[in-house]
Amino acid sequence: MEGKIRVGCIADDFTGASDAASFLRRQGMKTVLFNGLPEEKLPENCDAIVVALKSRTAPVKEAVNDSIQALKWMKAQGAAQLYIKYCSTFDSTKEGNIGPILDAALETFDIPYTLVCPSLPVNGRTVKEGSLFVNGIPLHESHMKNHPLTPMWASDITVLMKEQSKYPCMKLSIQELREGKEAVLAKVEKFAAEHPRFYIVPDYYEDAHADLILGIFGDLSLMTGGSGLLGAEAFRKKAAGEAKEEMTVPAEKSLLLAGSCSKATLEQIDTYQKAGGFSVHVDPLRLLNGEVTVDSLWEEGKGASKVLYYSSDKADNVKKVQEAGREKVAELLEQTMSMLAQRAVKDGYTQVIVAGGETSGAVTQGLGYQSYLIGESVAPGVPVMTPAGNRALRLVLKSGNFGQPDFFERAVKMTTEGKRGE
Repeated sequence: MEGKIRVGCIADDFTGASDAASFLRRQGMKTVLFNGLPEEKLPENCDAIVVALKSRTAPVKEAVNDSIQALKWMKAQGAAQLYIKYCSTFDSTKEGNIGPILDAALETFDIPYTLVCPSLPVNGRTVKEGSLFVNGIPLHESHMKNHPLTPMWASDITVLMKEQSKYPCMKLSIQELREGKEAVLAKVEKFAAEHPRFYIVPDYYEDAHADLILGIFGDLSLMTGGSGLLGAEAFRKKAAGEAKEEMTVPAEKSLLLAGSCSKATLEQIDTYQKAGGFSVHVDPLRLLNGEVTVDSLWEEGKGASKVLYYSSDKADNVKKVQEAGREKVAELLEQTMSMLAQRAVKDGYTQVIVAGGETSGAVTQGLGYQSYLIGESVAPGVPVMTPAGNRALRLVLKSGNFGQPDFFERAVKMTTEGKRGE
């Protein structure tokens, strides 16, 4: 089985995993996504596997242990290359998990160095002079700096890694990368003479830079970063062929769930509502007080062929709600959205669209499917997924910051017409 799997990738949450899987799928690889450590056999003709963990917000020891277990499992399946995928909007405080996970991977597989490359230019995530930008704004100055679960207080990746990791970083500018493979590797070898283990942070702020990076480092046994590298043309060389699309019966009823409070998701909700879409607000305080329940919420939207349930709100309102207990509120909302999704599938809904990483994780856990076949994408990094255990169901799960303003309508239209294309 050695070498059969071209790429084995772990991701720090479910939407991050579906994001990575969508780019592998676009490279022509038949891709299967597993929700958590796999307990079932791999499809016989699978080119790439992605394992979704919950390592972004898990305690450090748990995040490291789960990540290493998953990487070892993929290596045992014959994965020729390993990839650790993390969100470009990770926890940049010293308590974050990125550094400890990467350190453990280098040590476990006895690897001297790898890339730290969280870019995805198509979605506005870029690295220049070693710093991460979101739509041209330094990460620590962006609207995500005070994220309730993963605060982003540092933009310089070397500063981030200095707080979280045991090993140093080496920056590479675009000018240096353009000097060619031989010149770059000579600099890497010089750095390696003083540092037995380390990380390379290459500039990557245009799509074309990915091919430049992969031309030099594409054969590393382990790479880490966002989905940008996975979507690069140079990555296509790893593909065995073109993955064939499997058509299913068009969806008749659609459930939309939004738990993210990102700017993009709030705009998507507003666009959906202004277009006349039916929606139900899930008020966390009313849930806590028992004024509304899963049953009453379901009855409010029951019977609609398309309904959006949303708990998303503006930052100031979220802070007020969190005074009741951040973790308690988050758990209650995730549980509520998960139960609504379970009700919908049981009631014959054949499409579930979710906005928000934590919400998506709760929904997939509640539905109980472990593996998914990856189809075409609604938006960059947001594929249509078909559970291996229920070929009539389609799931569209997106990170809060992904997607166009009319994302919900696009997702509904694409699958209700029985299409799987962008």
